[in-house]
Order: sequence, then C-alpha cells, then structure tokens
Amino acid sequence: MKKIILVLLLALAPVWVQAAGGGIHLDKANIDPGNKQSLQRGASLFVNYCLSCHAAALMRYERMGKDLGLDEKLVSENLMFTGGKVGDLMTVATAADDASAWFGIVPPDLSVIARARGVDWLYSYMRSFYRDDSRHIGVNNLVFPDVGMPHVLWELQGWQEAVISTTKDHDGVEKKVVKLELVEPGLLTPKEYDRAMRDLVNFLDYMGEPAKHDRRQLGVKVILFLLIFLCLAYLMKREFWKDVH
Repeated sequence: MKKIILVLLLALAPVWVQAAGGGIHLDKANIDPGNKQSLQRGASLFVNYCLSCHAAALMRYERMGKDLGLDEKLVSENLMFTGGKVGDLMTVATAADDASAWFGIVPPDLSVIARARGVDWLYSYMRSFYRDDSRHIGVNNLVFPDVGMPHVLWELQGWQEAVISTTKDHDGVEKKVVKLELVEPGLLTPKEYDRAMRDLVNFLDYMGEPAKHDRRQLGVKVILFLLIFLCLAYLMKREFWKDVH
C-alpha cells in the first residue's frame, strides 16, 4: 500500500510543481478541435510565423491536409514554402548548430508542445509579450519570464508595455500587480488577435494528437452502445429469471 501511495505522489509531483510555479493567471483557450476552419487558419499562422525556426517533425504535410480538408495542391501552394514533397515531414531548413549559435539554444520542436504545456498556457503565453529594453531581444513575457524567443507576432498584435501597480490584500500586505497595456496597435485588433491565437493553439493541440477528436467521438458512440447493451441485457435477465423462485 505504501508503495502505491509513493508512486501516486511521484506521478502527481510535476503537476504540483507546475501549479506552484509562478502563480500566473492563465486565460482559457476555449479551442474547438472540430472546427476545421479554425484549424486551417491556425495552420497558416504556424507555417508563416513558427515553422521558420520551430519544426513539427512528427507531422507530415499530407496528413495535415487530409485532416484539415485541404487537397494536396492547396497544401503545396499555401502551406509549403521550402519546396519538397507533400509527403515530407514539417521540418526546418536551419541547421541545429546555426540555430544554437544565433539563438543560444536550438528552438524546440512543437509537435507535442500543446500536450507538454497545455492549451491554456500556450494561449496565455502568446498574448503576454511586452517590451523590455533591459533584455537583448527587447521583449519579455509574463507567462515565461526571460524567455529567449522574440515576439515574432508583434506585427499582428502590436506592442504592449508592462504597467506595475501596488495593491494591498486583506491583511494589509503590499503586492505588486503587473498588467499589460497596448501602446502601439498592430494589424489586428485585440479581439482579432485573441481569435488568431486561439486558432494557432487549436492547431498546435491538433498536432499533438491528430486522432484525438475522432477518438473522442468514437468513445462517445462506444459508451452509448454499452449503455444500450446494458439495458437490453438487464431486460433479458429479468425475462429469463421471472419464473425462478
């Protein structure tokens, strides 16, 4: 029994560490994995703004096109900018050594980033960049402080700045509160940018497990079948045993 409890504690430890770290409020992504139009918009954002540095080496263009309702011609003309074949994996042309020299670290593969971080974390992270002149890349992030990634979507969102205020809790203890204020609008309104990030996160979630939506739909059908079968089996049992005393 003690061994079982120890195993459970070790399994839950990463969750507790993540929950305790930072204390940053995460906004709900409210993605819709069944919305193919959202996934298509997310795929477009991913290949235009992310794929130049971050690979998705577990995903093939061909599989993505089939799942998102796009034929090979549309995928080739609109979602492939480095040549190659539709059956190729979504890799980047940048060599790992060059990326490490330029960024200080090789940008991580994003195939399963949604499963590792969670959709709410990603949604909040992509909306939490702000100017920080003290850093060599000129930006920082509330959700991921001192992140090494530049704000590649600044043109869409615009620039935010951190506004720090001081409040007191019910015990009279002072607490610093950091809020982000849009000081230079981008090409999208804040509402449009939020929707764009929801689409991007929706696509990242799809890449982490392409069959998840179909699996859940199949799971609902299986459960309904089992419930119907249970009712029929119960009625059959009552019929067989009604004359047995």
